[in-house]
Amino acid sequence: MKFGVVTFPGSNCNMDMVHALGHDLNFDVVQLWHKDHDLQGADILVLPGGFSYGDYLRSGAIARFSPIMESVIGHAKKGGKVFGVCNGFQILCEAGLLPGALLHNESRQFICRNVTLKPVSRTASISRELAQNKPLTIPIAHGEGNYHIDQDGLKMLEDNDQILFQYCDEKGAVNNWSNPNGSIMNIAGIANKRMNVFGMMPHPERAASEDLGNTDGADILQGLAALVEA
Repeated sequence: MKFGVVTFPGSNCNMDMVHALGHDLNFDVVQLWHKDHDLQGADILVLPGGFSYGDYLRSGAIARFSPIMESVIGHAKKGGKVFGVCNGFQILCEAGLLPGALLHNESRQFICRNVTLKPVSRTASISRELAQNKPLTIPIAHGEGNYHIDQDGLKMLEDNDQILFQYCDEKGAVNNWSNPNGSIMNIAGIANKRMNVFGMMPHPERAASEDLGNTDGADILQGLAALVEA
C-alpha cells in the first residue's frame, strides 16, 4: 500500500503528514507536486493542510484547479481513496468531491488548539473501529473551519452515515460549548456517499507520535489505511 501526499504552493503540513505516515506508521509514502499528473502508484492520496495559493479568493478555490487535481478527481471517481485535512478538506469541497463548504469561523479569528472529537460513522473505515464513547484529542489550526451545508444535504449526510467526526467535550457530549468554529451540527469531518473520499478539519498527523505525547491521530490514519486492506 502506498500513500501519496500532495504539496501545493502554500502547503505547510505536507511534511508533517509524510513523517506521520512514513516514520510513525511505517507506510510507503511518496511526495507529489501540484503540477504532476503521475500519481506514482499511490493507493491513497492525501491533501494536507496549509494555505494553498495564500488562500486567495477562498481557501482551496485556486488549488482546486492545480494540474494534479485532474488526476485526484479521476482517482476518486474510479473508487480510489482520497483524504483531505484542513486546507485539503477545503480543496475537496471546492472540487466537488465532498458536499458542503467551509466558511469563516464564527469568531472571525484563527483558532489553534486541541479539541476533542467523537467518532460517528460506523460505515466509514476511518472511524468505524474507533470507540464512540472515547473522545479523541486532535489539534485544529484554521480560520475557515465552519462547515456548512443546506438542510437537504445535512439529511443526506445523516441518512448515509457520512458524518465522520463531531466536536464534543471531554466526556463525549456534543454541544455548543464544544463547537470551536460554528460548524453545523458540530461536524468536524465527513465522507462522500461512496465512502472513498474523506475530509476533516482537525490534524491527525499532529497527534500520531509518542514524541508528541498523543497518538489519537494515529488511530484515524490507520483506519484510513484499512480501506485498502478491507
